[in-house]
Amino acid sequence: MNSEIQSFFEEKLKASKNHFERTIDCKHTEFDDLYPYMNEQPQFFWYKRYVAWQEVLTVVKLAEDLKVEWKELFSEKQAKYIESKVLDAKVLDCWYEESKQEQ
Repeated sequence: MNSEIQSFFEEKLKASKNHFERTIDCKHTEFDDLYPYMNEQPQFFWYKRYVAWQEVLTVVKLAEDLKVEWKELFSEKQAKYIESKVLDAKVLDCWYEESKQEQ
């Protein structure tokens, strides 16, 4: 049962991370389909990122509540951003910093 929960949360964490990263890259997400009339509004992109960030925080919180390891799916810097819970320009500007330096 524990490995099933771990696998479940790994998939949910990967999906929420991917969703958040797509918003950073200004790519299409399911959220765009919910509010197609908002795409023309500049504040929509910030709102979309905030919603995706909340999704990441929610899945991480549930994983922590169930004692499921989540940090291994993120870089050390990304995990610190998640632990601080604040989505600001620094998170958006530096989210990929480590992975770009590694390449």
